[in-house]
Amino acid sequence: MEVLIYGLVRSINLLLIAVGFSFAYGVSRLPNFAHGAFYILAGFATWTFISHLGINYLLSIVISIALLATLGAAMYRFIFIRIRGIEISEIIASYALGVAILEALRTRFVGTGFTNPMFVEGTVKIADVPIDFQRLIMIGAGVALVGVVWFFTHYSKVGLSMRGMAQDERAALMLGIESDLVAAIALAIGSALVALAALIILPLGNITVNEGYEVLINALAVCIIGGLGSWAGTILAAFLLGFAGMTTATYVGSKWEAVVIVIAIILVLIVRPSGLLARQKELEERV
Repeated sequence: MEVLIYGLVRSINLLLIAVGFSFAYGVSRLPNFAHGAFYILAGFATWTFISHLGINYLLSIVISIALLATLGAAMYRFIFIRIRGIEISEIIASYALGVAILEALRTRFVGTGFTNPMFVEGTVKIADVPIDFQRLIMIGAGVALVGVVWFFTHYSKVGLSMRGMAQDERAALMLGIESDLVAAIALAIGSALVALAALIILPLGNITVNEGYEVLINALAVCIIGGLGSWAGTILAAFLLGFAGMTTATYVGSKWEAVVIVIAIILVLIVRPSGLLARQKELEERV
């Protein structure tokens, strides 16, 4: 039961981390390698608002999410718009921005003890397995977030425009959908989603700069295994990696969890180069 419950927690954790990257890439085909930096920046920003400015916790969360959404849109307006379509430049530019943010935070926030407060204190037992309320909130938030994003992309005007752009950019342009505007909105929403994930997950531990790099690796692992741009693939990969990692940590050792992730990426790329549920062409079709 412990593996099942905490495997679910780990899966939702990975889903929350990866959903912003998957959403932005699925719509705009832009890989935001500053994803992990945005995650940590949201945590430090909220901590600063609470500790130094005395702003209410809920209001600090709202401001941080809005700040990261603005930063995501600005990243497209001033960086991606100039190099869009040059894949290696997109990766290098966004990764360089992420490293700059993380290392700047490292010089500013030296030491440990940077922790955002939990939403609700206390624990409860489920099938004799103790679990704290913050992790239960995380599970509920992950399920709710998937539902909200699905509803947004299927029933809102902006969401339908994004789906059209993701499916066929040329056809969407002919119908009057502005590519640059949709891409900027997608990156803004993706950045807001990773900020929300950070503010739900980070109260469970200290905020550290190195975690930004780990978050980027985990988000890439989930998206690569599920299939870049595949919403269903992201969900499936998050649960596969979550339960595989928890089982490995429980019965083999926590230090082997990262090895399992790397092996899973290699195996999937060998068997299905475009991911488990991606709609991209398979290798044999492209040769």
